[in-house]
Amino acid sequence: MQGFHRAPARILAIENDPLLAAHLHDHLRNKGFDVTLRQDGEEGLALAREEDFDLILMDILLPGRNGLDVLASLRRERKLPVILMSALGAEQDRIAGFSQGADDYLPKPFSMGEMEVRIEAVLRRVAYERDEVQAERPQDPQLEFVEGRNDVRLGEQWAGLTPTECRLFELLSRNAEEVLSKPFLYQQVLHRAFSQHDRVLDMHVSHIRRKLQAVGYTAGRLETVWGKGYLLTRQQP
Repeated sequence: MQGFHRAPARILAIENDPLLAAHLHDHLRNKGFDVTLRQDGEEGLALAREEDFDLILMDILLPGRNGLDVLASLRRERKLPVILMSALGAEQDRIAGFSQGADDYLPKPFSMGEMEVRIEAVLRRVAYERDEVQAERPQDPQLEFVEGRNDVRLGEQWAGLTPTECRLFELLSRNAEEVLSKPFLYQQVLHRAFSQHDRVLDMHVSHIRRKLQAVGYTAGRLETVWGKGYLLTRQQP
């Protein structure tokens, strides 16, 4: 299943439950991944800074430093894809994870098969995004979309978008003046089906608006079309 990777993908799994950690390790190794285990958030963060991994699979409730703190630290330094795991299951925890820049969220308990599919999907998307050429990036009168970095900048100021926020804004920018429906955006950006009660997409849009406003962006406005979706309208900067 790893035809998009020339070498085995390196996964750092940070999980303090010894039984689950052993299952993760054995299953992923059997599927051809190169797996490194850590049980402590601080140790996992240190290793992620020292070595190159293709993906981090991390529990939220960790000794030493919780997964959300580790993710926040990583996002200030690297764009490494991260899948969070949690037995908490509350919507607030999912929202907190995605707002910190998580690429996916696995509620416990989950099957090894589901975990494997989620990992493959994230790695496939990351590989695709790395292969995108600069010419395919949207054009904007003010913002620069920088290849190899999931963010935009206005002059010397970075907006500080998360990878998910950047994907969403790029898609809306490529389709400026066109309403994109919520179901379409969920499939294209969040890679899951739309649910009426899911507020994650709305949260990402709100964060994008705030971050673009903070850097002085005036060439576009991200608008809500009630009952339909979102669109980016061009403004005179």
